[in-house]
Amino acid sequence: MLIAVPLVTAVLLIDRRVHRVSAPYLHEASQTLPPRHVALVLGTSPTLRDGRVNPWFRRRIEAASALFLAGKAEHVLVSGDNGRRDYNEPMAMRAALVAAGVDSTRITLDYAGFDTFDSVVRARKVFGARDLVIVSQRSHNERAVCIARHFGIDAVALNAGTSYGGTLGMLREKAARLKMSWEFLIGAEPHFLGEPVKLGGQAIPE
Repeated sequence: MLIAVPLVTAVLLIDRRVHRVSAPYLHEASQTLPPRHVALVLGTSPTLRDGRVNPWFRRRIEAASALFLAGKAEHVLVSGDNGRRDYNEPMAMRAALVAAGVDSTRITLDYAGFDTFDSVVRARKVFGARDLVIVSQRSHNERAVCIARHFGIDAVALNAGTSYGGTLGMLREKAARLKMSWEFLIGAEPHFLGEPVKLGGQAIPE
């Protein structure tokens, strides 16, 4: 009980701060977005456990393709998990974006976006992005924008829906915000950095 009270208080304060810091930079439609050089699409599984298309994946692709085709971003960086040989979020996002009309030469893949922190920080430190429009669901975008702004990235976000939905999704997001604050406190770095990668200069296996 003595631990629970300060922990809950910390979660609530962090949650409130994330809302406040991110609010000016969130957009519901591509028409209201200020242009940015790079659109960062955050990864998620393309399918659900039952094999159906993941609605969060579909909405991110729809939002990212709309903003690109509207001329709000010159390049699309898709960042996700490729930790197993049989699982490749970035390639799935690339294929879906190309099918939606995005020029394949304007898409770069980040295979080491194992979590939101890694995706956002690697966008700056590996891919050289100084300004971003981040594409995900609203609750996810709030946290991603806070990470970007913490690292000096001029970031806005396009909301592809409101949240992950449900009590479990809400609890996961609050835990992720607590983890983010801890990463800021200890000066965490992504799991992998490596050599810089030039946007548009990546060889993509077909």
